[in-house]
Amino acid sequence: MARRLSKKAKFLIIAAVLVGVSLWFIQHPLHQAELAEKRGDRAGANVKAEAAKATLTVEATSPAAVQWPMTLVLNGSIYPWQEAQVSAEISGLRIQQVLVEVGAQVSKGQPLVLLADETVKADLQKQLATVEKDKAGLAEAKSNADRANEIKDSGALSAQKINEYVIALQTARANLALSEAELENQKIRIRQTKVVAPDDGVVSERSANLGNVVSSGTELFKLIRQGRIEWRGEVNADQQAALHTGQTVSLNLPGGKSVAGKVRLISPVVDNNTRNALVYVDIPKNSAKPGMYVQGKIDIGQQRGLSVPLSAVTYRDGFAYVFVLGASNADGMSQITQRKVQTGRTFEEQIELLSGIEAGTRLVLSGGAFLNDGDTVKVVTTGKSGA
Repeated sequence: MARRLSKKAKFLIIAAVLVGVSLWFIQHPLHQAELAEKRGDRAGANVKAEAAKATLTVEATSPAAVQWPMTLVLNGSIYPWQEAQVSAEISGLRIQQVLVEVGAQVSKGQPLVLLADETVKADLQKQLATVEKDKAGLAEAKSNADRANEIKDSGALSAQKINEYVIALQTARANLALSEAELENQKIRIRQTKVVAPDDGVVSERSANLGNVVSSGTELFKLIRQGRIEWRGEVNADQQAALHTGQTVSLNLPGGKSVAGKVRLISPVVDNNTRNALVYVDIPKNSAKPGMYVQGKIDIGQQRGLSVPLSAVTYRDGFAYVFVLGASNADGMSQITQRKVQTGRTFEEQIELLSGIEAGTRLVLSGGAFLNDGDTVKVVTTGKSGA
């Protein structure tokens, strides 16, 4: 038992010595100096980081007063200039042959549909025979009337009989004229068995099918006259005053293409439902397809305004901001202020400022996404700065 107590006492003594040595080392002046030096290094690193943050380099720009182009943006659709309806002029005949398809370029008078003409030809032959018969009747009546006139003074024929011959001659002439008119009608019906294009143009719709029996006025085709197309844009009453015939319109077509047109007509009436009027714009043939819904832009003059480069405006939370540069110190350092602005139109690499900034205000040219209100920046001047 004495030996065990002796070992425990030795262990406690050694532990007490180690604790004392540790306390003496921590409190030693040299160790305290080393800790202070390390704390100083960390503080210096923080100072350097703050300095690095404060020395973010930016370029400056200022809003410039410019003559801003005014553009009227309208929406509308593309239509045929005029659309002709090609119909049958004769009834009861069967379509024997369809000669064109949708999209075909046709010329005035070109056959589009052939109708079965057997019955019409038969009627024509019948009427030709009737004409010949009436010609013979006229010849007989004329001969009788001539003989009656020759012997009327001899008393061989009564005056009543002579009048009958004269009336028969007049009736024969009328019958011949009637039959010849009917013959001309049959010739017209023969021509109507061939349905032709009423004008140059492009076939836009086809309802003619082989074997159909047509009626007079039945629509067989629709034709874009002369292949001309137009864009009809909707404009409200306030915008009409800025428009006039001859203005150039730029249309943005699907696929990124654009086409230029000219204002041909401004509708004299306003739609009762939409309260908009239509602007008719001629565009080149084959530049677009009827039915397209496209946007058009019309230059209506210029207006003075302020503009800055697009890079000077930063968008956050759905709002537009610029960063205003404060006065620079001797080292070129400046504190920035975030300011909300209202933007307008864009043109090339410039954007219009409607409110929030005055002309001559120094702004950060770019890099707004990395800046916050109150940051300190270093302003440099390069050849690219400025509006």
